[in-house]
Amino acid sequence: MELTIRPMTAADWKTVREIYEDGLATGQASFETSAPVWERWHASHHLHSRLVACDEAGVVGWAALSPASARACYAGVAEVSVYVAARCRRGGVGKRLLQEVIASSEDNGIWTLYSSTFPENEGSLRLQESCGFHRVGVREKIAMHHGVWRDTVWYERRSKVVGAP
Repeated sequence: MELTIRPMTAADWKTVREIYEDGLATGQASFETSAPVWERWHASHHLHSRLVACDEAGVVGWAALSPASARACYAGVAEVSVYVAARCRRGGVGKRLLQEVIASSEDNGIWTLYSSTFPENEGSLRLQESCGFHRVGVREKIAMHHGVWRDTVWYERRSKVVGAP
């Protein structure tokens, strides 16, 4: 499969939202239960480092960063999200997106990326480890999801080119 990674645009939102909701339907992607409208999603993510992966049929995955905090001291810390269309999972799309969003994050001054992943989402955990993320710890019963208390595994990647070593 020929894969192109490019910046996400508002015109991509319909397909990006479908891929997001497909991931949410697995019950293993997020505490969210539905994707927001474009305006809410747009407002909650960095304007930079919004990427889509495209094959000959169109958008098949996306990656984006959310600020960790509005406080200035955390300006270089962001939460990373990567979602891949079901038909393309386990085909390298997620890895390409994560590698590209890491590079973009560093080009934009982000020194730490983190994720909060359900421990059952083993593919996502392996993907993060393959791209230099390390396990920080487990947040036990951090929130309820579909009536069940869920743990998350906290992963982090510190840039080697942005910020202090």
